[in-house]
Amino acid sequence: MAMRASAISKSHPQPSTDETTLAKLGYKQEFRREFTPLEMSGLAFSYIGVVPSVISVLFYAIPNGGPFAMVWGWAFACPFIMCIGLAMAELASAAPTSGGLYYWTYSLASPRCRNFLSWIVGYSNTIQIITGVASVNWACTIQIIAAIGIASSDQPYNSTNRQLYGIYTALALSQAVIVSFGTKVLARLQRLYTLMNASLCFIIIIALPIATPPDHRNSPNFALGEFINSTSWPSGFAFILSLMAPLYTIGGYDASVHMSEEASNAATAIPWAIVSSIAISAVLGWGINVSLAFCMGTDLDSILSSPIGQPMAQILYNSFGRKPALALWCLIILVEYMVASNCLLVGSRQTFAFSRDGAIPFSRYLYRINRYTGTPVNTVWFDTICALVIGLLSFISTEAINAVFSIAVTASYIAYITPITTRFAFKNNFKPGPFHLGKLSFPVAVIAVVWMVFMIIVFFFPSNPQPTTQEMNYTVVVLGGFMFLAISWYYCPVYGGVHWFEGPISNSTPAIGGESRDEDLMSEKKQRDTDIYVSAVDV
Repeated sequence: MAMRASAISKSHPQPSTDETTLAKLGYKQEFRREFTPLEMSGLAFSYIGVVPSVISVLFYAIPNGGPFAMVWGWAFACPFIMCIGLAMAELASAAPTSGGLYYWTYSLASPRCRNFLSWIVGYSNTIQIITGVASVNWACTIQIIAAIGIASSDQPYNSTNRQLYGIYTALALSQAVIVSFGTKVLARLQRLYTLMNASLCFIIIIALPIATPPDHRNSPNFALGEFINSTSWPSGFAFILSLMAPLYTIGGYDASVHMSEEASNAATAIPWAIVSSIAISAVLGWGINVSLAFCMGTDLDSILSSPIGQPMAQILYNSFGRKPALALWCLIILVEYMVASNCLLVGSRQTFAFSRDGAIPFSRYLYRINRYTGTPVNTVWFDTICALVIGLLSFISTEAINAVFSIAVTASYIAYITPITTRFAFKNNFKPGPFHLGKLSFPVAVIAVVWMVFMIIVFFFPSNPQPTTQEMNYTVVVLGGFMFLAISWYYCPVYGGVHWFEGPISNSTPAIGGESRDEDLMSEKKQRDTDIYVSAVDV
């Protein structure tokens, strides 16, 4: 009998704790869990990409307060950012699934509105990540042009829209090839990505002050206390606008959430990845801003209007000289490329999860795991194609493409606010997972939600009170247009989601073949209890 039991055990191995947790959330294990907790934290940290992100948002900090806003604006915003991360981490610990935010929303909201809220959050989260892929690749493209500007500083280099889009396309397609690899390869790559990101941070913090000549070094009074308002806004509101720099930089708190089904010990690893990545990025980012404040000189207008086209590139050029600055800038481009690759990786998992629940057009084709790599290759290329289409807006105008990129932050905040709010706004039996804040959960959630609502409003303001067409902030138009389309499709007669979308679909019972699987999932969806809630205790 013992031998027979042993044979049965070997032929039918017991599922791991992670697989059991996922099964009770309604899903079967489809990915290989190759990401260790350290690699998951590395992914969350390298997804933020502190140095490349700081470079991209200096345009917000320098005109709206100068060195004072760079240093103290960052320090002011980071505690609020941490509150968002802590609130998200509690939800991730309770229900670690790739669907993440829209799954939590459905599970915690009232049955009367959970389908609609889940739909809005799912689409906000999906479009946010896809536009994030596009925006990071576009920033990488601009940095490549800046590298050419550094190399040919004797004569200005003017790029055409075709050249920009060609570089952008090459970046996106090459990243799609990398992200199509197996989970084990992608997990090991996070070690390299983390090392490169951390090394670049320390180079800026340590090497920049050493290399900066005396005529570009600033006094402590200037670096830590000089408030320079180059806009027409009052100084107080200009400081508030400068807070967009740390918010743009430390974002994507849900990156590790969408990798939950490929992580070992996900209920603990994912929340700690969120919290640790925010904490490390906050400290290193503050150090980078302090270093820049001391080393950028006092002529801020010349930095902003640099012929190179990037304030950070001009600062490095002034401090290191042409060749060292070019070498360092190439390293920055490489790290930016890694950030974009991770954006595509995370986005493909969100798209896979949403298509698994039948919410995206062509879900039947997107919800597939490649038999060779064990990864959702179809969603990788789907997100890449979407990013390439978004990039075509560069042929219309710079304002058009910048407006689309701004949705990466505002749409993400809508996706974050909703599940955090539904946890406390509706009656449900949610209970914390291994990571929890106890009595601090509610006040932390309130701070996070109020902060995000306030900053969404701030993101709608232009850089000047009386903007020109070029200076106008079209974020509210783009976000409003997107929300209108999402809601219109949901309530569309006959074909709208209101007629068929019923939230997350259980697939824990294996199905056979392509179309029959979809039919089984739809059948299961109709049989689900209408009062399902997520309970971390049950998990």
